[in-house]
This record gives sequence, C-alpha cells and structure tokens, in this order.
Amino acid sequence: MKDILSRAGREVLQQFAWSNVLLAFDYDGTLAPIVRDPGKAAMRATTGRLLGKVAGLYPCIVVSGRARRDARRLLGGIRLLQVVGNHGIEPWRATRPLLDEVKRWTPLLSQRLAGFKGVRIENKTFSLAVHYRQSREKKKARAAILEAAAALGPIRLIGGKQVVNILPEGAPHKGMALERERDRLGRDTAIYLGDDETDEDVFGLDQPGRLLTVRVGPKRGSQAAYYVKDQASVDELLAALVSLRQRPRLAVQGRS
Repeated sequence: MKDILSRAGREVLQQFAWSNVLLAFDYDGTLAPIVRDPGKAAMRATTGRLLGKVAGLYPCIVVSGRARRDARRLLGGIRLLQVVGNHGIEPWRATRPLLDEVKRWTPLLSQRLAGFKGVRIENKTFSLAVHYRQSREKKKARAAILEAAAALGPIRLIGGKQVVNILPEGAPHKGMALERERDRLGRDTAIYLGDDETDEDVFGLDQPGRLLTVRVGPKRGSQAAYYVKDQASVDELLAALVSLRQRPRLAVQGRS
C-alpha cells in the first residue's frame, strides 16, 4: 500500500483525474470523522466545501452503509450524481421482501441482546447495524452479537469499527454498486475512497488501470492499493483533485 499523496502517488492520481473517471466515496470515516453518536456524523466545513468543488469538476457518487435517506441528509445540498445506501442495496434492490426480512430480525436480536448495555440496533430498513461502541465490554458484546446473528438464518455479515452489519444473503455489495454506477454513467475509470471492512468489496476488485483504490489510514491486509494517512488527510486529497482539474494540461508539442 502506497501513499497517494506522495510524488509517485500524485502522478498516478493525475493519470486517473485526466481520464473519463468517476469519483466514489464512502461517508463515515471517510468524508466524515467517526463519532460516538452515528446520527451526528457531520463533515467538517472544509470537507463539505472541497467536496462541493470536486463534484463540480468530476462526476461523483457516495456509496454508504447508511440508509440512503440518512446519507443524503448528511450530505446536504452537494450535487452528486448518485447516493447509494445500505452497502449497495439502495436504490436498485430495495424490495419489499428484503424489508420484511430485516423487520423479522429486529425483535429477535433485541431479545437476545437485551442484557448488554451499550449495544444499539440501528434498523436501516434493508439492513441492520448493531453498534457496540458504547459498551464497556466490547469483546463480549461483539461475541454476543455474532452469536445472535447466527440464529437469524441465511445472512451476510460485514464487520466495521465497533459495529456489525447484518444484510440479507445475496444482497449486492459496494463493489457491485460501484461497477453498476460506472457503467450507468458511461465512465471508463473510477477512484474509490473508503476506510473500513465494508469497503474491501471495492478494494478487492481486480481492475488494474480502471480502478484506483485509496484507503483512509494504512492497514496491513487491506486490498487497497493506496492510502491517505488519516481522515483529516481526506481534505488534502480533495484539494489535490480540485487542483488537477483546474490546472490546464500541457500543450501538445507543435501546437500553440
């Protein structure tokens, strides 16, 4: 994994920025810092301004684990071409059967996890997120969540930063969402920025020359090709993307 803001990394970033590219971003931990209360995960003012500039220069989407409506609320009035929610389920696979399946899980999990303080179940309509950030016994809480989830039947689990995401089996993931949007929008390449286990579904796509993957924070074992140092460094990357599109290309030799 290499630093995308190093000299060599910026050269790769430039090649993608000048291509027929789609920019895609995760939200929590990427565009916004992780906070104790997920409902208050706001972007810094500088990030919001820079993202607005980037969205005016490139086609941009957000691919979030949040419910689509919730992600759109947090993104405010930034003009994006798409906001994908629930790890790739919304808007294309947001069906009644998935809704009914998630609705069935909620009371079962609530009953099994009732004795664990600091564990909170977030119903995102088409998936669940079970947060244990506020638990004083995080290892025990996570083990109990996994045990309770195993009793639900066929599901897909995605880990995260002190959260366990529970999705219906066979639900689309972020990698599928990115590919679908890139094809729908007629783009040749994509740059994806994310920070967590759920983003590995994008990082793991084997598409050299077509996909530039950047992780927020280096991590051994991640499949991302590049990284930025931390969440605060996302602003520097956004500023670099703005500069690359505003800077004129070198004139072709022999022409004025």
